Parts: sequence; structure tokens; C-alpha cells
Amino acid sequence: MKEVAVEPQVDEISMPENLRVGLFVSDQRNRCSEIGCDAQFYGFGFGQSPFHVPPPLQRALGESAAEGYYSTAEGIEELRFAISDFNKRHFSLDVDPSRIVVGHGTKGLIYTLFSIIKGSVIIPSPSWIGYAPQLKLCRRDYHVLFTSPENGYKIDPSELDESLSELPEEQHLLILNNPHNPTGAVYSEEELEGISEVCKNHDILVLADEIYALTTYQIEKFTSMGKIYPEGTFITNGLSKDRSAGGYRLGSCIMPNCCSEQLINDFTKVAATVYTNVSTPTQIAAVAAYEPNQEIEEYFEITREIHRIMGTYMSAAFNEIDGIKATVPEGSFYFLADFNALSADLKQKGAKTSNDLAKSLIAHPHHITTISGDAVMAQPDDFVARIAFVDYDGKSAFENFQESSPKTASEEEVFVRVNAPKMVAGVKALERYAEDLRI
Repeated sequence: MKEVAVEPQVDEISMPENLRVGLFVSDQRNRCSEIGCDAQFYGFGFGQSPFHVPPPLQRALGESAAEGYYSTAEGIEELRFAISDFNKRHFSLDVDPSRIVVGHGTKGLIYTLFSIIKGSVIIPSPSWIGYAPQLKLCRRDYHVLFTSPENGYKIDPSELDESLSELPEEQHLLILNNPHNPTGAVYSEEELEGISEVCKNHDILVLADEIYALTTYQIEKFTSMGKIYPEGTFITNGLSKDRSAGGYRLGSCIMPNCCSEQLINDFTKVAATVYTNVSTPTQIAAVAAYEPNQEIEEYFEITREIHRIMGTYMSAAFNEIDGIKATVPEGSFYFLADFNALSADLKQKGAKTSNDLAKSLIAHPHHITTISGDAVMAQPDDFVARIAFVDYDGKSAFENFQESSPKTASEEEVFVRVNAPKMVAGVKALERYAEDLRI
């Protein structure tokens, strides 16, 4: 029998970051085993919350396990009401539950939006890896808006305006990831207002990917784009980051407040066609994750503070390495490391493009896992890498923080060294890597 033919767009999509990192590590371990090396690998590649699922959500999932019936494609009513109240408490968003659609994780919701909304998509770079492959898979046009380190890799309204002026006068969708993966940047209310003015002038829709919203270190400084530009913003969020429940695969999308009933029906129709409904037991359990709960609120506060401590320490440590510059995260559990000062040395050692940077870092004897190049939508000559600072036992760190939270900068440093020794060792490995490049 002939080989099974596959649609050509499948060959155009990038490997998801979790599989890419896993393959990198597996391949390098095989090469290392051939020379008898079993040294430690330093995990800055895969980004997943290291913490445990909040106990109230764990208990609720166990209690709902018997609920095996099909439920509505847009999400059960009780959950949509709970999500509406949650957004009002945390983000001052007054959202009618009818504008909320529950989906199989934010990634699935974003893909559904890409599938049904007309026009091209604008992706600021650097970026999360997932947007472009999804657009390629559903054969949609997109444009890359390159941002600059001088502006903290944030969207500059004037540059956005210029870019939009060069596009056909039709509907477009701008992706706004806030807090930002991979830089850890958080947009101020003033910055969002500047972007929204440009979007209004050009009649541009916004996909506000706010999955890291509640990881913002100074949470009072977070502003949702849905508050600034409610008539044109789709807001996606979910359980994976702030409640460490990525495996639950449950997210939500808030439709713009001017959206028609037809748009919601179309979204629901596509959802029902593709996946029928999100797991009913998971939806019922998720109500507990969105309803007022003091234990979960304390969980947010503790995990947010630990992310801040880890990110502040790791970013500063990277910035102390000669030839490397790192962004200072204000939210999420990532920052961007800039290796461009070492580009000549990298090229001399065989790393000719930004895609080669991650391969160079993981190679023996350094064993440092990162994401670079196409995976963060960097240009070929831009040697930057995303650093995920989550390689530690989150539950242990959580309990240690509860027992004795650090009060000073020196105590925070001790907290990192005690609770994240592999990441501290990874910094030392990176120092050796930078030194070896110059030899």
C-alpha cells in the first residue's frame, strides 16, 4: 500500500514546545550515553507551573467524577456564571455570562477563533510558539510585528499604526499576550490605551491572551484589555497557569461586548462540531476554582510571590553573565535572554542562526535546555532564548513559604538557593557555556 498522504500545511507547522524540548533532551541524552556521560540537564525550556492543583479544585474533581453526561458546547451555565463573577472580582470586568464560552483549554479556544474570524492575524514578535502553527494549520494569513528590546519588546502604538496602514483595509485580529510569554512584560493601563486607540482607528479586533494575568507580581497593576477596549476584544484565560491545572484542559473566552448572538452561535456550533463539550466532570469541578474561596485566594498570593522571587533572582543572575542580557519579568514565569553580544562567538562555534542557539546550549557538556529561534518567532539573526524558571519542587517551595516567608532580599536569595538548587546550578552551567564560547 502507498504511504498515507498528508495535507501540505501539516509540514509547515512547528513542533509544540513541550515536544520540542523533550526531543532535544532525549536526543542529547542518547548522544551523551554513547560517550558515557550521565551529567545533569538544566531545565529552562519547558514552561509549566510547578505547583500543585489547589486542594478545593482537587476535591471538587473527585466529587464530580460520576457526572458522565454530555453537557452544552458553550459550557454549563453554573460555570459561566462563576467565571463572570470571577472576572468582576479580579479584573473589574462586568461580563454577561452569555458572552462567555468554555473550551478545551485556551489553546483550543484560540484555534476556534482563528478558524471562524475573517481577516489576517497580527503576531507581535517575540511570541509564544503556538499562534503561528495554528494559523498555518487552518490556512490563515498572518503578519509578524517585530518589537524592540529598547521598548521592552512591547507593542509600540506608532509602529503598530504604521504596520496596519500597509495592510489591506479589512478586518484584522491583533494578538496581545499580557503578561507576555516569553519576556515576562506586563502592559500598563496607559500602554493599553495607546494600543486600543490605534485598533479603534483601524477597526482592528484584539485577541487578549491573558492566561498569565493572575501571575502578575504586582497584581494591582494588571489591567485587562477587555476593560480598555471591550467592544473589540476577545479575552482568553483558563486554569493552567494560575491554578496549575494545565492537564484539566479548561479555558474560557469572553466575547466582545458588541458581538452578535450569531457570532456566539457560530462559535458554539464549531465547538460542538469539533469536541462536543469540555469534560463535564471537569466543568463541574471548575466551578469551585472560580467561586469565592479563601484557600484559593491565598494560593494565588503565595504562588505569585514565589514566581516573583524566582524570576527576580534568575533574571539578575543571567544579567551578571558577561555577554548575556535578560528582561526583568513582571509576571508569568518566563524572561527573554539576549545572547547577541556573543553572536560572533556562536557563529564561530557553529551556531549560525537563532534556531541553532538552543541546540548549542543543550549540547555536551553544557546540557542547558531553552527555547530559541522559530519557537519564539525570533528572526534568524536574533540570538535570543526564552527562559522558563520553574525547574523546582513547587509543592515543597509552597509549604516552605507558608512556614516562613522571606522578608528581605537576602532571605529571598536564600529561599531560591534552598528551594531551586537545579536552577542555581543551571546559572553556573550557563556561565561556563559563555566562557567556553570565547575559547
